[in-house]
Amino acid sequence: MNEPVNQPESQISDWVIDCDTHITESAGVWRDRLPAKWRDLGPRMVRTERGVDAWQIGANAQPIPIGMTAVAGWPKPFPSCPKTMEEAPLAAHDAEARLAYMDSVGIWAMALYPNIGGFGNQGFLELGDPDLMLACVKAYNDWLIEWCSPDPRRFIPIMATPFWDIEATVGEVERCAAIGHKGILFSGEPQVLGQPHLGDRHWDPLYRVAAETGLSLNFHIGSGDMSDSFNRDRVKAHGVGSTLVTTSLGLFLGNAMQVADLLLSGVLPRHPEVRFVSVESGIGWVPFVLESADYCFEYSTMRAERPEFDMRPSDYFHRQVYACSFFESHAPQRDLDVIGADNVLFETDYPHPVCLYGNVRERIDEAFGRLDAITRRKVLWDNAAKLYGVGAPDRVWEPPPV
Repeated sequence: MNEPVNQPESQISDWVIDCDTHITESAGVWRDRLPAKWRDLGPRMVRTERGVDAWQIGANAQPIPIGMTAVAGWPKPFPSCPKTMEEAPLAAHDAEARLAYMDSVGIWAMALYPNIGGFGNQGFLELGDPDLMLACVKAYNDWLIEWCSPDPRRFIPIMATPFWDIEATVGEVERCAAIGHKGILFSGEPQVLGQPHLGDRHWDPLYRVAAETGLSLNFHIGSGDMSDSFNRDRVKAHGVGSTLVTTSLGLFLGNAMQVADLLLSGVLPRHPEVRFVSVESGIGWVPFVLESADYCFEYSTMRAERPEFDMRPSDYFHRQVYACSFFESHAPQRDLDVIGADNVLFETDYPHPVCLYGNVRERIDEAFGRLDAITRRKVLWDNAAKLYGVGAPDRVWEPPPV
């Protein structure tokens, strides 16, 4: 279980905790860990005819270029990206290099999310065989713990789940909690992946094991159906850049709807100890969603239909839900009284296309520099330290010489 830890102010100083980053998976994640009978059937890295390193999952899925997930510092605008692992930034896939990068920008700990398995673990569905899919989930989770081994204090591994099998999911959560995972990656809209809605009792075993282990359930953007996220007709009519921006906004707002669904699902009243995190969606949408949910809750028949609701939806949010801020400056400065300073986490999304890079400390100062010291520390350190069980740093951060 993630235990609260003592946090001496003198050592925390200007360190922050980054609650959303990604690892560009290496070629051996599944090749080196799957049983021999599945080694050629699992996800594998290939080099395309154009010389691009890409992941192939299943026989019919389109290869996924590794560079699309590793663009931090790339000199050309996205969707231009590194072609090979050699061109990708070393800190995208090497733990020692990641720690050095973290030291350079004052990030003590980073939460780690996947790329290839999907942001809701849905990528594994392409494999078709449930036994193979489960083996791939386990292989990824084991690899992630190994990747963190250079300094487990400073990494927050977020486990993948075999969500298509509730019993296997519960077993994997128990196993991963025991080996050091700190959170659970789960879809905020499982219904689009052929599964029951969040509020269905089907998921109660997952919520119970999350409470028992103290692991949060993390809804990363893009955790549902992304088949129409880069629509060719839109690209033809509006252009690549416009479509990329529209797609990003759609993903942010998609998580807003997932949180709204969660607030009205009955899950939070029934499972008061479980914590949920909306990842990479920003926080600016939160005041509108909370006000709308409360308003609609009061005029609807929900109070009569759902006696388990003894509070407003916004009250459940403040008790059990977090959201992550990264590029915003307006909401952190003006809306924290509505959102709740206890409900906000900080992230950079390194090394993805929209990540903070080369401007991390500047963005922190712009967004949070005017907050009082207590509120600033909550958002940049305390909330995440409590949620993920991060211990205090062993030294004060010293910015590198200019």
